[in-house]
Amino acid sequence: MSKTSWISTTSNHKNGNENCNEKPHLHFKERVKIIAGSACYLGYLPLMPGTFGALPGILLYYILWKFLPPEFLWMGLFVSVFLIALLNYYLTPWATKYWKSKDPSQFILDEIIGFLCVPLFYGTHDFATTALWGFILFRVLDVIKIFPASYVDKNVPGSTGIIFDDVISAGYAALCLALLDYFQFI
Repeated sequence: MSKTSWISTTSNHKNGNENCNEKPHLHFKERVKIIAGSACYLGYLPLMPGTFGALPGILLYYILWKFLPPEFLWMGLFVSVFLIALLNYYLTPWATKYWKSKDPSQFILDEIIGFLCVPLFYGTHDFATTALWGFILFRVLDVIKIFPASYVDKNVPGSTGIIFDDVISAGYAALCLALLDYFQFI
């Protein structure tokens, strides 16, 4: 991504160049939507925005793991996924228009949801193991999209398709974690 495309989302300065890619002045509400949908601009990183977009999920998982009693961790993860999914459903119509794409790479709430589903589905909560291996497995499986994630990604429109290919990949990642744990590889 070029510097001007980064500037276009963070600045309203025209520079006197009418041919530049900068967007006109953005209203406060629109800036908040950009910040929320791109996970504080992580979605604008030129390389692997989805991978970097899942990082806030690790941070949120750590906070929940650190401060919630173990018996409430699952509920904390569930509520977090639910609330971020609601935000995703609310922002998707705007995001698809704003970024002119069915599944914009800048819009990465689905990556946060997907990562948080790994410990939610896996259930064993050694933070370091789950965060490291869960993150790696989730990102690899999200990129290759094993069926039915590939079907959902291509055929289910809107927020549901944007979210559920990641949720399916998280399910596969949790299954892989469980198998690695069962065979004592981790």
